[in-house]
Amino acid sequence: MQRRTLLTLPAFGALASAQTSSRARLKLSVRVEPLFPGLTLPQQLEKVAEAGYQGYEFGDWRAVDAQQIVALQRRLKLECVCLVGNRGVNPIGMGLCEPAERPGFLAELRASAEAARRLESRMLVVLSGFKVPKLSRAQQHLNMVEGLKRAHDIVAPLGITMIVEVINTLAPVEPLNPKGNNHADYFLDRTPEAFAMVREVGSPFLKILYDLYHVQIMEGNLIETIRQNISAIGHIHVADVPGRHEPGTGEINFGQVFRAIEQTGFSGYVGMEYIPTKDALTTLVDVRKLAWSSR
Repeated sequence: MQRRTLLTLPAFGALASAQTSSRARLKLSVRVEPLFPGLTLPQQLEKVAEAGYQGYEFGDWRAVDAQQIVALQRRLKLECVCLVGNRGVNPIGMGLCEPAERPGFLAELRASAEAARRLESRMLVVLSGFKVPKLSRAQQHLNMVEGLKRAHDIVAPLGITMIVEVINTLAPVEPLNPKGNNHADYFLDRTPEAFAMVREVGSPFLKILYDLYHVQIMEGNLIETIRQNISAIGHIHVADVPGRHEPGTGEINFGQVFRAIEQTGFSGYVGMEYIPTKDALTTLVDVRKLAWSSR
């Protein structure tokens, strides 16, 4: 790792709350595929702008014309918040737990970083991949740390931040892919280990994607975890539990959670990644009002 590019990471303590009147509103984005299935990406972007959101996220950057999308996002005043850096939850041949897959991971990350540059995006979602049965958990943890240190040298010159996602391994079905694997074998399923990795890698270009749906299933304690670790969180995903539907359909008190996030001074995006139970645009407007009224 090029140590000269590293910064000293702040302690993971809670940030002091600013006065309500001086706090900026939460920045909101939409993961477009689950909200607007069946539409083209340009059509999905139009919907995001119509809902009054500032950002959008999508998965397959290879399937789009970057020049066309950038022109549209500029016209709509949207930001491409993040792309997927190594394909999926179980990225065969490019996971982080198996050292033999590290060259594949780094090659994919390099290609995704270039795509992010073309799409004017500054974050890449990184997935640990599934557990490797022949290796101990401690070995796989160290393998992830070493892979992320190597990845730093790819993303740092471009100013791109990797956001490593913590994913639950308890839900019997993954609502976003109900006919597929429910990612019960995903490696990085707890936030304490994820935050430890951020400290161990020591790069300002590595943070955690804190998905409220996944963390609620695995751990709960959302608000206190956010307050204590906000400096290591680069992006937040939103969906209620159970079912992965819009806020208000399950057990999470999103009014309180949004307020807690805002009180930390979080400057990143809070992204909607849920399956709507009714008209998607209506749910997005409702969530935006909730997020911006929780001040």
